[in-house]
Amino acid sequence: MDSIATQTRPPDEVVICDGGSTDDTVEIIESYADRLPLRVVASPGANISKGRNVAVNAASHDLIAVTDAGVRLTEDWLESLIAPLEENPDQMVAAGFFLPDTRTAFEVAMGAAVLPALRDIDPVSFMPSSRSVAFRREAFDQVGGYPEWIDFCEDLIFDFQLNALYGPFAFAPDAIAYFKPRSSLKAFSRQYYQYARGDGKANLFFRRHLIRYAAYLAALPVIIAAGALISPWCLLSLLVGCAYVWHPYRRLIDQWQHLSTAGKLTAVLLVPVIIVTGDLAKMVGYPVGVCWRIQNRPPDWRIK
Repeated sequence: MDSIATQTRPPDEVVICDGGSTDDTVEIIESYADRLPLRVVASPGANISKGRNVAVNAASHDLIAVTDAGVRLTEDWLESLIAPLEENPDQMVAAGFFLPDTRTAFEVAMGAAVLPALRDIDPVSFMPSSRSVAFRREAFDQVGGYPEWIDFCEDLIFDFQLNALYGPFAFAPDAIAYFKPRSSLKAFSRQYYQYARGDGKANLFFRRHLIRYAAYLAALPVIIAAGALISPWCLLSLLVGCAYVWHPYRRLIDQWQHLSTAGKLTAVLLVPVIIVTGDLAKMVGYPVGVCWRIQNRPPDWRIK
């Protein structure tokens, strides 16, 4: 809320959907009413998609910028995010960026292991998280908003539908939302289990998940067993391992400046642990989502 209130381009309105919080969340939000043109809309029991839809439908303007609870926005986030839409009336969607807001060695390792750096992004194909995205109301209405039948990956489905109708999004790399990575392996594994379960429910990334199963269930055990012998397989296993962690370690070096020497060593050791934990969580979550899809037969969301 503080970062929304200090934007270089003040918002014309701020609409927040509360999905049924039982603490003092609403009171804290409403305490900003003297600093922001603020409305809180209650929708008890709403999942993420419905909460987003309720807020967007309650808004009264054509250009909609979306972010999440629990993030910290750069001061020029809104200005940078909506600039492509204000400059080009034919542009329907603008994609902002997001970065980890890290403190501990674990959080730094987490961000490096699982989140792309700006140099990793292809602006033409980038699908933004709804931590940082803007669109015209016409585009939102055309795809029917966020899909309320799914609990996770709703923003990816929304992105794919918009991209199918309107083509590549305008990329606004300076519109950055900082968010807190999970602070434990348990919380992280649950998060990635839920993401993969959402992939299964929505029939997303089948080939990517299949490759992961093949690597862990077939290729890697063979390479590890062969690597125990003195043979060319030793070099192959080493090369495969290095390739798998190359980009995460490259990102780690960019992000660990505030850590002590002990913290840096801890982060180095944690990166492969986090990667493997996330992969295993996805391998468990994906078939659960597929089973749900078979039983519930959700709507075909893909635009032909």
